[in-house]
Amino acid sequence: MSQTDVGATGEEVGGDAPGRGHREVRRIVVGVDGSDTSVAALGWATDLASRIGASIEAVTTWQWPTGIGPVIPFPEGYDPAGDAKTMLDAIVGPVADRYGSTEVTGRIVEGHPAEALVEASQHADVLVVGSRGHGEFSGMLLGSVGQHCATHADCPVTIYRDRSGPA
Repeated sequence: MSQTDVGATGEEVGGDAPGRGHREVRRIVVGVDGSDTSVAALGWATDLASRIGASIEAVTTWQWPTGIGPVIPFPEGYDPAGDAKTMLDAIVGPVADRYGSTEVTGRIVEGHPAEALVEASQHADVLVVGSRGHGEFSGMLLGSVGQHCATHADCPVTIYRDRSGPA
């Protein structure tokens, strides 16, 4: 007996009959913030994409700093959008070179990471975000971005935890 799930659009998204009820993954969105875990998540997602013929969009965000109290002027040349682009290019370039047959693009969005990733999930088949995990107890908890994405994204979400580092 085959079990098939139907998504909100009425499209079959599961099932155990070969070639029936499975949706092809074409686009994977990955949240990248420059942390080691987000870089590892991008590598994991790109490896998956290369195996299944999907494309990757690495999304990073930036925001103007806000605060309470007197306004402190920004230093001359302060460019958070430019800094985000530099960081993303430095990460996406080597990944794209390593997986030459896989399309890997980067996108920079002004705004909060959780909101930007949920918006990007509207046009994705899978959303991948890293989870840093901080020790044994708090490592069981999702970060605020991962939690928000897991509960609000419009596609399946993979929370990637890099377990190669110290516990």
